[in-house]
Amino acid sequence: MKFVILMLMTATNLIQLDTVEKLQAAIEESRIRPVLLFKHSNSCGISAGVFRDVSLVDADINVVIVQTDRHISNEIERQTGIKHQSPQAIVLRDGQAVYHASHYDITVEDINQHLEA
Repeated sequence: MKFVILMLMTATNLIQLDTVEKLQAAIEESRIRPVLLFKHSNSCGISAGVFRDVSLVDADINVVIVQTDRHISNEIERQTGIKHQSPQAIVLRDGQAVYHASHYDITVEDINQHLEA
């Protein structure tokens, strides 16, 4: 399972959000274009499966690994008001969440729709 996550993290459209500065940059970028945040757990089979699906999104994916970067996840919760879950996908536009889902409710179709809208 860890090999799959490592392999996915080397894809060019994946950005690891591991500092508050990177999170703030993603939020600022959402003022120009929609931004996808994805909270991922390395120890959860559901998260691994959903992460494989989400990696097919044709956009940058800002990934928070919750085991190592829980403080970033907490900051996302603080700034968006969306309770932490993992896996969890959030699309930001103009600094605000316009979509969020967790576990099997996360779909590539829904994410793409909110990234394009």
